[in-house]
Amino acid sequence: MQISFLITLIIGYTCILLITIYILIHLVRYHHNYGIKTIAALNFLTIFDTVIIYSTLYLLSIMFFISEVVNLILWKLSIIFGFVSLILTSITYTFLVKNKKISYFPLIYFNSLFGLLIGSLFSSDSIQFSITSSNITYKFNLTVGIITVLFQVSVIIYCFILSIISYYKARSKENIKELFINIVIFSIPIFMYILLITFQYSIFRDLHIYLLWVNILGFCIMLVKKPEMFLEMTTRIHFINIYHKSGILLYSYEFTTSNRKNDSTIWGNILIGINHILSEFVDTKDQIEVLQTENSDIIVNYDEFGFAVVLITNNQNAILKKLMDNFAQEFRARYKKELIEIQDLNKLINVSDFNETKEIVERNFHNYLT
Repeated sequence: MQISFLITLIIGYTCILLITIYILIHLVRYHHNYGIKTIAALNFLTIFDTVIIYSTLYLLSIMFFISEVVNLILWKLSIIFGFVSLILTSITYTFLVKNKKISYFPLIYFNSLFGLLIGSLFSSDSIQFSITSSNITYKFNLTVGIITVLFQVSVIIYCFILSIISYYKARSKENIKELFINIVIFSIPIFMYILLITFQYSIFRDLHIYLLWVNILGFCIMLVKKPEMFLEMTTRIHFINIYHKSGILLYSYEFTTSNRKNDSTIWGNILIGINHILSEFVDTKDQIEVLQTENSDIIVNYDEFGFAVVLITNNQNAILKKLMDNFAQEFRARYKKELIEIQDLNKLINVSDFNETKEIVERNFHNYLT
């Protein structure tokens, strides 16, 4: 391998490694920005596997000759962890589109191919090793080549289908288009790997790792700049109800048409009663409580002005709680006079005074409007 090319690989690997470490720390610190914790965890594992494990094994096996046995082990391990990375990617796309539900048939299919790969790699002639004065090459036998190509093509097609579904399901097409663009870019290094298996030219091996790093860089930028893309797919708000401390419903906004309206009213009255009782004994200003049911999470923000915001969602997270805080502050500022007047529980409440709350809801929760 030429010295100039070797230096280029080392510089590229060092840069993407530093970026990866930063992104992994970012995912740990700001995991709540990605909706459900599972999405942040899957992104963490995918990037960690692709860069820290796969890229390292890949480079060690093509840059340095240790011994034929060791180099073959490193190359085979890189194939295995490459499969793991693709499986994690497919699971991530499934979670985004299916909202916490795993499609078992694709998972069983991918795991079956993964098992076949591991079994075939135990064969002594599964990978042929050769070395020249300037290059280390690996040639796949027919079985390993077919399994690898079939697996990679299947994952790309599966993620393409999920991306198209997610685009048409999305509330905001602008927020979700990066998901589709990412899988298009991701397919290019996969295509280079398929060409490597088919034609056994080292140029495709080198293009694969370079283009993979470009894809990872773009994905990392998307993770930092566009976390709302993940919220777009994983979080739904069903209702926002605003209750007076007496239990009277001041305003209700329905985001999605569902059969949860009666449940939301019942739970809202129960939670407001609990929070009102607690407020008599505990000297706190704003209380946020979360109640989880089989199909929904109910978040309650109790305000010192004697009202509470009840939000019913499929997935409670820190971003929703922050939006509820902002909404409560704006609602309090907009209706301060009316709220002061109805502090007296004997005061007749005219709920029509709060009809303009719709504007405040839509301004604060515009990303969740259908």
